[in-house]
Amino acid sequence: MRGDGPGRADASWARQGAYARLREGVRAYGMIAAMWIRSTMAYRASFVMTTIGNFAGTALDFVAILLMFSQVDRLGGYSLPEVAFLYGVAGTAFGIADLALGSMDRLGRRVRDGTLDTLLVRPVPVLAQVAADRFALRRLGRITQGLLVLGYAIAVLDISWTPLRLLMIPLMLLSGGVIFSAVFVGGAAFQFVAQDASEVQNSFTYGGSTLLQYPPTVFAKDLLRGVTFVFPLAFVNWLPALYVLGRPYPLDLPTWVAFTPPLVAAGCCALAGVAWRAGLRSYRSTGS
Repeated sequence: MRGDGPGRADASWARQGAYARLREGVRAYGMIAAMWIRSTMAYRASFVMTTIGNFAGTALDFVAILLMFSQVDRLGGYSLPEVAFLYGVAGTAFGIADLALGSMDRLGRRVRDGTLDTLLVRPVPVLAQVAADRFALRRLGRITQGLLVLGYAIAVLDISWTPLRLLMIPLMLLSGGVIFSAVFVGGAAFQFVAQDASEVQNSFTYGGSTLLQYPPTVFAKDLLRGVTFVFPLAFVNWLPALYVLGRPYPLDLPTWVAFTPPLVAAGCCALAGVAWRAGLRSYRSTGS
């Protein structure tokens, strides 16, 4: 096999139209994910236990927040329900991306051991194969835990609900999930160059999710500028959530910025797509 690019099958796929490529990619992803789900369900007791374990493990993050509030009434000027709202949105959005694309951090290992070559010769988009590889349904535990915390926050908070504020809830979850998904893909693209960089990728995915679980007021403004204008994680929950909560963003941005997460998500996807294609083209096969 030649090591000079994405491979004959993937190159043939690349010549298709954009809609056809997207449709084929989604179809392939669904088939591979379904295969792994069937494999998981063959051991249902194990699936239940690992899902509960995933739920409990992520719940410890919120337990830490509860322990903080056992000593203080407010954290960075925010009450427990307000912090729970931020936590629930960030945790659920990240959980959606982790369920869909959490396997992307294995790409560096495939590049190192040469098993990526087997994906290049298949008539299926490489991105779909890598993303659906070892699809882990147990990650639903993280989404469930985030939704429960979000539900608690919405029930307890005294918010004057308007149609725009109601619309903001699904907008945050979907846009946030897409932004985190773009980070997963961009991090995977980086692993084509730095083959042992899964921990670097995790620092932006898992680390970014942890960062967003806390109020922006507890962080320095330089960090806020970085996650707003450079690496736009603030659009996952801080900017839209503070609009819902009726609080100003520490950087004094205009109110309309809270409605831009879908645009930011689209931009992140475009950049991640460019990075992925560049990384795939730069890949040199182990040869045979």
